[in-house]
Amino acid sequence: MSNRPNLSHGRGYLAIPGPSVMPEAVLQAMHRSAPNIYAGELVDMMPGIMADLKRVARTKHHATIYIGNGHAAWEAALSNVIAPGDRVLVPATGRFGYGFGEMAEGIGADVQLIDFGKSSPMDLGRIAQALADDKDHQIKAVLAVHVDTSSSVRNDIKGLRDVLDAAGHPALLMVDCIASLGCDQFEMDDWGVDVMVTGCQKGLMVPPGCSFVFFNDRAQAVREAMPRVSRYWDWTPRSTATEFWQYFNGTAPTHHLYGLRVALDMIHDEGIEQVWARHKVLARAIWAACDAWSAEGDLRLNIADPSVRSCAVTSLRLGDNDGTRLRNWVERELGLTLGIGLGMAEPDDPARDAFFRLGHMGHVNGQMIMGLLGGMQAGMSGLGIAHGRGALDAAAEVIAGH
Repeated sequence: MSNRPNLSHGRGYLAIPGPSVMPEAVLQAMHRSAPNIYAGELVDMMPGIMADLKRVARTKHHATIYIGNGHAAWEAALSNVIAPGDRVLVPATGRFGYGFGEMAEGIGADVQLIDFGKSSPMDLGRIAQALADDKDHQIKAVLAVHVDTSSSVRNDIKGLRDVLDAAGHPALLMVDCIASLGCDQFEMDDWGVDVMVTGCQKGLMVPPGCSFVFFNDRAQAVREAMPRVSRYWDWTPRSTATEFWQYFNGTAPTHHLYGLRVALDMIHDEGIEQVWARHKVLARAIWAACDAWSAEGDLRLNIADPSVRSCAVTSLRLGDNDGTRLRNWVERELGLTLGIGLGMAEPDDPARDAFFRLGHMGHVNGQMIMGLLGGMQAGMSGLGIAHGRGALDAAAEVIAGH
């Protein structure tokens, strides 16, 4: 029996891009008996929760809650504005762009995909051309992902709105902010977004199980012209609820709401601009360390241009199967869990073991990021994976000089 100690005992660190680290205050708020859903505290909380969700989304328009994951939010949003046979334009920059389009296809939409690959942002010129070619305005919506969690690219949503406006095209702008809301700057109203979807388990710091759809009056006008929308997905009664059950079309996700109330308080106490700034500094520290490591060996950031990288998630690759080897080592030896390289290679492609991701979203701070980076460096050293020196110093300088 080996006398070599295992250093994974103690509190683990889940550094995957969602579910993110849950604040103790959120978990404590959820740790309670089932509440009354007909009167009292929980019912009284709802108007404030809805108002504060809109503050995070930077919108003065409409918000709805669905009991479900991000895929549920996709279907909810699409079901309210896209009828079978309608065409949608999908500029994809990673697995979740493709997924948004697949959900539209599943409800009967005609999907026009522009594939920009997995390592670069949308090319607005190509989108402008697709809109210009659509002279009879068959495209009813553009489905964009702000931050694709698989590739870690951050797309220019304001620029996309400008392209739509310049073309004089009436298509709705529908944006997936599941990875970005509460992490990367997003301005729903100022950027002219018609519909936005997100989930609770990333920047909003609540366990998975709830998703949100925000929409403006322009999108509501499209909803009112729809031939039919299922009672469950219909956002109108949810966004105009006069009774508690109407927010959810039935029983509420009671304990999620208690956690969400605390999470929103934490975001607003810090200030959303400060939340964005914190994520930006911590992301820069990660990138500085990765730049130093990449001076030797095979480690590479998936998104080469820092100006289009997400501040919430970083997609990386090593050589051969070293991404999986590193993930396994740090989890087994240190209690540190890194994200898999989701969607970067086909399941039967050996290259999938080269990719991995770092989640740095929500309830994260400087010492956590330094611990994450230190764990990765220990893993590369322990496995004999070639890497450059000075990474931790580079990250520390970013944090110290912010």
